[in-house]
Amino acid sequence: MLVRFGVSHPPGIRALGSGSKALLEKESRPGPSCVRRGAPKEMGRISRLMDLPTCELSRLGEIADLVTSARLSRIRKRRLALALRNEDYIPKLLQLFQVCEREKNTKGLHLLFDIVRGILYLDNSILFEVMFSDECILDVVGCLEYDPCLTQPACHREFLTKRAKLQEVIPTKDPELKQKIHQVYRAQYIQAIIMPDPSDFEEDFLSTLNSFISSGKEEILRGLQQDEEFLPEVFAQLRNEATTGEQRCELMKFFKEFCAFSFVLPKKRDEFLQTLAKLRFLPTLEMLMGVDDLQVRSAATDILSYLVEFSPDMVQEFVMQEARQNENDTQLITEIIKQIICTPDPEFGGDSQLTEILRALIDPEKMLDTASHLEIFEFLDIFYDRYIHVLAAPLLANTSEEWCEIDNDKTAEILASVLELLSFCVERHKYHMKMYVMRKDLLRRTLVLMKSKHKCLALCALRFMRRIIGLKDELYNRYITLGNLFEPVVNAVLDNRNRCNLLNSALLEMFEFIQMEDIQFLIAHIVENFSDALESVKDVHTFQALKTKYEQEKDKQNEKPNSVPSVLPGETFVKEATGLHVDENLQFSEGQEKADPMPPASSEGCNPTYIALTTVMTPPKVGENFYGSSYPHYSKH
Repeated sequence: MLVRFGVSHPPGIRALGSGSKALLEKESRPGPSCVRRGAPKEMGRISRLMDLPTCELSRLGEIADLVTSARLSRIRKRRLALALRNEDYIPKLLQLFQVCEREKNTKGLHLLFDIVRGILYLDNSILFEVMFSDECILDVVGCLEYDPCLTQPACHREFLTKRAKLQEVIPTKDPELKQKIHQVYRAQYIQAIIMPDPSDFEEDFLSTLNSFISSGKEEILRGLQQDEEFLPEVFAQLRNEATTGEQRCELMKFFKEFCAFSFVLPKKRDEFLQTLAKLRFLPTLEMLMGVDDLQVRSAATDILSYLVEFSPDMVQEFVMQEARQNENDTQLITEIIKQIICTPDPEFGGDSQLTEILRALIDPEKMLDTASHLEIFEFLDIFYDRYIHVLAAPLLANTSEEWCEIDNDKTAEILASVLELLSFCVERHKYHMKMYVMRKDLLRRTLVLMKSKHKCLALCALRFMRRIIGLKDELYNRYITLGNLFEPVVNAVLDNRNRCNLLNSALLEMFEFIQMEDIQFLIAHIVENFSDALESVKDVHTFQALKTKYEQEKDKQNEKPNSVPSVLPGETFVKEATGLHVDENLQFSEGQEKADPMPPASSEGCNPTYIALTTVMTPPKVGENFYGSSYPHYSKH
């Protein structure tokens, strides 16, 4: 028996009428002191059942008042619940409902709506067993159709019996389990239509109903997991090419809810994950993420999100095994990246979810609890050897020329997502990403987007540079100055000087950061090369502060005769860097590519410098921070 635990509202159904809300506003919950004063007296009479009016049409008004007033006291709620159960009262009320509906007694039907909903609001598990039974459930739902605030009765029974039939895609032979599935589904449906606005009631309102549904789900999950044929049959049908699109979609929706509930049960989670591992679910999930059906892909993405949240090490180990065994790039992380950069339906919304999944998978800090430092380094080696080029491909393709306008909004969104992920890599993968940026001259390519008419792209490009500068890394700073990479940034400052927008604020913040952190190498480069241009920005004091810092540092150096300047001007460093010996056979650490030649730079004479910068890099020594964590780290050697 396949059933999805989620309940959708039929069209045009309201959860709570305004008239009912007005009625409930007359009630108030007694404070703690009131309960303590009245509790001994009430507890002494708890064994005596509450007197109930005779169950007949003429007394429906009295019954409605009694049920409504009982919610003012927990003791009265318990006494009323006991009386309703012991006197077999609910079936008698439902018989009156049949009479009223047959005779079209509108007043009686409205009163029965208040009574039945009031009984549900007593939040008693014993009454739920009666009301959700096969004998009573349809009449209970029928009473809830006659909300006095609706101009026409609702259609709950039609929805449950005709439009929401449970599909026998994967049959179960256990009749009790099948009955429990039906009961939980109906209970969830009733919860959905009677649940008031959260602001109208206390936080734990209908907590017993929530517990009733949760315990029912646990019982269903336990029964399904004990069925040795159920889950293997689900996976077999998901993998079977003969399975129809509709069947696969229903199976995935079911299994998504199955996973969602299983993962939030700590005692069952590990056992469930072991079951998934034995059934080789991740290869199946990888396959499903590549199908054309949008709903199947969406459900597969949700399930992967659950796995990454509760067991990221399981997914990371799978990725590493794939990389060791498979030379092709048709792998899980490749599939995730491809969907981020090629999402066909903007309404899907999966690209942001997939971005978060990828962040979690490649975040070294999330691996520290389950993986050694060497394993983390190996994982990053695999990522930069196999996957980073797939992620950066859209950026490199759209910045191959000095400037190429991005006319397509979707392309702009994709490039923004890619830049956000690459900025994340700059912070988390300090060693690996630094090598990649240098080899591909990635910052220069990124800053091309500063000219884009899409301000979000210009902002993302600037944020990428800001993350690099925020590391205060000497090699990055030399790379920036040698490539004259502040030029597009200064041009953007000049273009935005009379505007008040987010881009202008971000530009000024970056220069302010350099000034506040006293990054003398960058300060010297900015002042020596751009001070004249920045003089025209009169209303900003940051650039004057940079110039002041530069002059103060220069004065300090002049006061020390025969000393070597700590801040080398741009021209001095160019000569030093181009004079470095380049070893063409220099190899990086295990798993790293040999340094690639850099693409031509816009500034003449800079090519030898870039080669020198990339080849002189060496893997981190023991204790150096190579992937962005505050913990001690180790080289692979």
